[in-house]
Amino acid sequence: MPTISLCMIVKNEEMHIARCLDSVAGLVEEIIVVDTGSTDRTLEIVSDYTSKVYSYPWNDDFSEARNVSFSKATMDYCMWMDADDILEETERDKFLKLKQSLSPDTDMVMMKYNTSFDEAGKPSFSYFRERWIRNCAQYRFVGAVHEVIVPSGKVVYSDIAITHKKMGAGDPDRNLNIYRKMIADGKYLDPRQQYYYGRELYYHKQYGEAISVLEQFLLLSEGWIENKIEACSICADCYYQMGEEQTALNTLLRSMGFDRPRAELCCEIGKYFLEHGSLKNAIYWYETALNTQKNEYSAGFILPDCYDYIPLMQLCVCYDKLGDRQKAREYNERAGQCKPYSQAYLYNKQYFDRM
Repeated sequence: MPTISLCMIVKNEEMHIARCLDSVAGLVEEIIVVDTGSTDRTLEIVSDYTSKVYSYPWNDDFSEARNVSFSKATMDYCMWMDADDILEETERDKFLKLKQSLSPDTDMVMMKYNTSFDEAGKPSFSYFRERWIRNCAQYRFVGAVHEVIVPSGKVVYSDIAITHKKMGAGDPDRNLNIYRKMIADGKYLDPRQQYYYGRELYYHKQYGEAISVLEQFLLLSEGWIENKIEACSICADCYYQMGEEQTALNTLLRSMGFDRPRAELCCEIGKYFLEHGSLKNAIYWYETALNTQKNEYSAGFILPDCYDYIPLMQLCVCYDKLGDRQKAREYNERAGQCKPYSQAYLYNKQYFDRM
């Protein structure tokens, strides 16, 4: 059975760190903690779990710090987690079974990363991340922000999920400030970093600048297809926020020049037509979303609701507006099968019952 080093970088994580380490207790053989300047009780708490604690000065580079933590590992595989991540109790048995059954020639294990949740606590936003990585110099993080180890070798996809549960607010400007410092220092942003820089600008509502950066990224021959598609979605919302709705629609349609339609973008296109009263066009795009196969292994960001619940609810709205109440009700009931706890579904159900 392979052995695992849990490798973490931390700073002022007294609110989270014990919860994280408790969640993997007994599942990993070694815990490596690299502290980048904590001034709270983080180090005191961590000392109850491991003696392998190292100090490393923060240099505005997540890859650099994570690679230091990997360099201290002595087990077969390195596993990374952030202090505000946890392995839910429901995942522990799967985690152990994977260790017991993992083929020795595996280089990397991808696990789901659940980062947003709906009203019932079910994941509403997830994507795969490299989580167990063979402990060798070949596999190291790249990218000062949104660091990644590009999957290579023999890669295994697991249905085990790591859950991101942050308590309290972090620094919303941190990533953008790192990118701006890199640019000021004359450092090169590779295509992936350029995409994430544009995304940070978007989060900060600097829509014009975000469009400029992401349009440059879209013109590059390099870059992951999933990032290109997501860049179209972000640019479209930037145009929408700036009042340029037709350009927003054109940008959404542009995404299909990179690959087949994604349900996430089909829902956005359907929303455009619904808001403009073009109900038959809206129905077409919501039905397309509904019939789109979800590819969880594409390395893209997945919004599961866009593949069933959202288009079903919106088709209910469309058919209600067209006066076809029976069909509208049928779509609402199908949406309720996805989320029987949904307040929107329950409201619609009462509406149709009254009718």
